[in-house]
Amino acid sequence: MTEDTADLAPKDENRLVMVERFLEPIRVQMAKGALESAGIECFVQGENANAMLAFAFRARLMVRAEEEAAAREVLSGAAGEMEPDLLAKDWSDDGE
Repeated sequence: MTEDTADLAPKDENRLVMVERFLEPIRVQMAKGALESAGIECFVQGENANAMLAFAFRARLMVRAEEEAAAREVLSGAAGEMEPDLLAKDWSDDGE
């Protein structure tokens, strides 16, 4: 007897995947807020360790596997809003 084992594999809809890692605690909170605003349930793994020793521990933003693509899309759109646009600013002193 041969059976297709792929059809027998349980589908784990609650499986979590990491969509991004963050070094700075404020950035993970901004990304989490962006996902929650888009209606995507998420949580931060390693948040406490990252807050104490950010250079040693990265915080991981986790979402359900079925929402991974939507979360990555939201984060890619929010990345420009989270990064300062230093090139667009005119740093010359034109006050003279």
